[in-house]
Amino acid sequence: MTDTYTPPEVWTWDTESGGRFANINRPIAGPTHDKELEVGKHPMQLHSLATPNGVKATVMLEELLEKGHAGAEYDAYLINIGEGDQFSSGFVEINPNSKIPALMDRSGDTPVRVFESASILFHLAEKFGEFLPASGPARTEVMNWVMWQMGSAPYLGGGFGHFYAYAPEKWEYPINRFTMEAKRQLDVLERQLADHPYIAGDDYTIADIAIWPWYGQLVLGRLYDAATFLDAESYTNVLAWAKKIDERPAVKRGRMVNRTFGAPEFQLRERHDASDFETRTWDKIGDDSES
Repeated sequence: MTDTYTPPEVWTWDTESGGRFANINRPIAGPTHDKELEVGKHPMQLHSLATPNGVKATVMLEELLEKGHAGAEYDAYLINIGEGDQFSSGFVEINPNSKIPALMDRSGDTPVRVFESASILFHLAEKFGEFLPASGPARTEVMNWVMWQMGSAPYLGGGFGHFYAYAPEKWEYPINRFTMEAKRQLDVLERQLADHPYIAGDDYTIADIAIWPWYGQLVLGRLYDAATFLDAESYTNVLAWAKKIDERPAVKRGRMVNRTFGAPEFQLRERHDASDFETRTWDKIGDDSES
């Protein structure tokens, strides 16, 4: 960084700044337009996009279905954040923070809104009694790691990912700062996984479901094209864990839901039935998605 920046006495919003995501970032909350959300036939109504946070929710739902929980059947509607769908009045009613994923649980007499990805994981885990110990130290350990992920990932995504991959210019200072933190976080996981087959111990839990879409996909080369830069192969325990999770059938399906990028055969932009994975991927329906 060769130029210095002196902050003004009072910051004002410059709509021309912000780089790639300037059109979806703003300093105020609330809706920008009126639009009701669609409601499908299943108990769970998910409104999301296949970012790492969105993948947490779809993997969790697919894992529950894999275990035979019919009550976890869901409709997944695409929220295109590049188009500003997250600022519709209907979406803001579910999540006043205008971030994906957001879930409406319509299984009871009164619909329940659930926003924030970790809240969705806890809600579903407790509702179906899966992937979260009921009590005691084992439950606390899972919660430790879910909260670790929620506190750490902003440094990986908004910090490292933004300045390494998305900022309009490459600046050495923020890239170095957030690279150091991303690698420190990977080392935290590397040390934990040296003695445990899964993040929180011997069993696959919502801790793995929360952490894998970020750090697992990172070392597998799917985030920011940064695996080589971060020397991901040196984190052998993390890489082995990431590959193990990647082979789970529910994870494979969950990665596809609400996906709008990558190979068309892996994009299931909306999901309303289990058969959609075979019949409604983007390579099969393309621009005929509304028919």
